[in-house]
Amino acid sequence: MAGDLTGKELSVRETPIPGFLVIDLPVHGDNRGWFKENWQRAKLTALGLPDFGPVQNNISFNADVGVTRGIHAEPWDKYISVACGRVFGAWVDLREGPTFGTTFHCEIDPSVAVFVPRGVGNAFQALEEDTAYTYLVNDHWSPDAQDAYTFLNLADPTTAVPWPVPLERAEVSDKDRAHPVLEDVVPVPPRRTLVLGAGGQLGRALRAQWADRTDVEFVGRDRVDLARPETLSAVSWSAYDTIVNAAAHTAVDEAETAAGRRAAWAANAAGPAVLAALASEHRLTLVHVSSDYVFDGSLTSHTEEEPLSPLGVYGQSKAAGDLAVSVTPRHYILRTSWVVGDGTNFITTMASLAERGIDPSVVSDQVGRLTFASELARAVEHLLTTRAPYGTYNVSSGGTPTSWADLAQRVFAHTGHDPGRVTPVTTPDYYAGREGIAPRPLQSTLDLARLEATGFVPRDQAELLEEYLTGR
Repeated sequence: MAGDLTGKELSVRETPIPGFLVIDLPVHGDNRGWFKENWQRAKLTALGLPDFGPVQNNISFNADVGVTRGIHAEPWDKYISVACGRVFGAWVDLREGPTFGTTFHCEIDPSVAVFVPRGVGNAFQALEEDTAYTYLVNDHWSPDAQDAYTFLNLADPTTAVPWPVPLERAEVSDKDRAHPVLEDVVPVPPRRTLVLGAGGQLGRALRAQWADRTDVEFVGRDRVDLARPETLSAVSWSAYDTIVNAAAHTAVDEAETAAGRRAAWAANAAGPAVLAALASEHRLTLVHVSSDYVFDGSLTSHTEEEPLSPLGVYGQSKAAGDLAVSVTPRHYILRTSWVVGDGTNFITTMASLAERGIDPSVVSDQVGRLTFASELARAVEHLLTTRAPYGTYNVSSGGTPTSWADLAQRVFAHTGHDPGRVTPVTTPDYYAGREGIAPRPLQSTLDLARLEATGFVPRDQAELLEEYLTGR
């Protein structure tokens, strides 16, 4: 046998079923037998195999020719190979979508392995006596796991699998013979995206961005509260593949108080640390929204590589959350500044003051760019759909950086009021005589080159500001 199996080079082949891959394995043999590297993470992921994180190894032994098992779609990914003998394998895409029902089959010997993604039904028929095949899975089997299986009849006429041993002569369990035909199978739905902080400005923007999607679930603090870890343990994480953490404690000045300090650290640091651990355990992609407050504002433009240097409690808690999230493999940390969306914010406040005849003093030495929540939501979708490299990205609107005072004057002018009613002041003057005020970074401009390198084009903040005010 060894002579028949040698000579292959390690390679990964695609099939008509998206994500289902065939792997050719080099087998090295002589008169004593053979040896192969059955699973080599570094080599296989370099060739395009998903880094699927196996946690359990199972072996199926089949004593006789014709033993047939399947067709089962399971709630995990599988990497399957033969230890001895040969099997005929058949796979049917049972996932919801345009490829539902697509079929692929081939023979597997020790020189062939396959990667079966979640939701693809698989079946095997032994072609030799004493055949054993082994499979790695990325979730632990439990008695309850079978409730999430989807089954297809081995003799389904639509897929018409060409079994080498006819099923009437094969060894098949009564349970497998009783499975439904394809037209009666409920397709396996995709894993969902869970948005935390659904009631905030970004949460509402994501609702608008993903209004047509049925695989996104939005939850608020009444169900999942990052400050209360027990609410995280109640979530069935196997139902999701992506978490968008749009929740945070954003009361910057309140964070300087005893109670506010505890709340900020719970929601901005401890909660994201638990999320990161859950994301690692369940192989989830975690999108986490951060802030320009992780920097001290001493540089005129902040890149993603700048060392963290927060000034106040809020910034310190956000920086700690960033560090916690950065250790989970599949993460996007989105650093933002001056977020404006649906609800109360600086722009709506200035418009209200203008209409009520109140003439404000506004700081003129804090410089940055607005981040419209719609742009932030668009960036979240862009990074996820383009599968941009994981890591940290600065996200804000584009255009020329400006000060809060200048923005206030633009709001007054656009709403038909005299911009001269806005008095520019320095930060020390603005906060003179006030206690419990958190320090602010004076320079909040974020360098957007890394985000733009992924193909994302930020819209100009001046253009977006005009649209925002016009739509009020």
